[in-house]
Amino acid sequence: MLIFFLTLACINVWLNAQPWFQSSGLFQTLDVLVPMVIIMPVGPLLFFYQRSLLNAEFKLGKRQRLHFVPVLIDLVPSITAIGFIIGILTRLVPNRPDPVGIFIDTFNIYADIPRWLSISIYLALSVYHLRQYRKLKGQTASGTVKWLRQLQVAFIIFQFISLCYLLPYLLPNNANKMVRIFYWYPIYVPMALLIYWLSIKGYLQRQYMTSNKTERQFILHSDIVEKTTTSLQKAMETDLLYLDSNLDLNGLSQHTGIPVKILSAVLNQHMQLSFNDFVNRYRVAAFIERYQKPENDSLTIMGIASNCGFNSQSTFHRAFKQVTGMSPSDFKQSLTQVTIKTGF
Repeated sequence: MLIFFLTLACINVWLNAQPWFQSSGLFQTLDVLVPMVIIMPVGPLLFFYQRSLLNAEFKLGKRQRLHFVPVLIDLVPSITAIGFIIGILTRLVPNRPDPVGIFIDTFNIYADIPRWLSISIYLALSVYHLRQYRKLKGQTASGTVKWLRQLQVAFIIFQFISLCYLLPYLLPNNANKMVRIFYWYPIYVPMALLIYWLSIKGYLQRQYMTSNKTERQFILHSDIVEKTTTSLQKAMETDLLYLDSNLDLNGLSQHTGIPVKILSAVLNQHMQLSFNDFVNRYRVAAFIERYQKPENDSLTIMGIASNCGFNSQSTFHRAFKQVTGMSPSDFKQSLTQVTIKTGF
């Protein structure tokens, strides 16, 4: 979607540079009515793309969707034009397009300020989020982290180029002069290069992630499988590692002393479970047990879930329904004892 919106803006610039497009009243009308320069979602998409790469369980929820509400800024010219046409057809407004055209042209100039600020703010959030992630995980730069850093650097460079063009362009006396001399090439040529780079590099990164996600199938000796399974059960049932909301495969490997590759192979090939599914089964079982104890009556559902190792409400709801086949609210209403098989 990020690449789509950038490409759409470039198409708009290309169309407006074509004589056949400029000479057609129909095309000019469609250019005003159909929004093609939609930049406000770019910042949130960049930030949430990063979060989805660093957290396989991340999905856009209601709160995240609110970040896309400012797209209304991009839609103001089209909404104004549509409202003006409706006003003419219903004879509620006089047929004087000049004031409306001046408003739209002026708005398009100054709308670039919130667009630039939006991308910059979300870019800063992405940089901060990636630093916090690396600090929390204590990892050296992985392939995914390196890709995200390159992505951030590319957008920082693009933002700097945009700022150098927009600062003089925003001055009322310079706007038309800047467009006549340079048109939009100082911004849209780098944007075109960014689109090609994102498309090729992003595709290669996707291929890399897919190949890494598919574990290499190799034969494990039955003794290794048995030892690993026993260690996994001990880590969960005795050491209660699932209560750690930050637990990951590397942490489990350090605790058990078993290489990540073997842990992952046993989980995927012999238990037919991903790491998250394996851990969440124990967390859901712990939640059900604790929820039915009277001493926890003062706690909310999410309060108990947090104590069982869940770090977000969306993750808890998804895991609970996946394991039990019902939502937490349905379970609360039914108060049915649900037995979860956690042994293997």
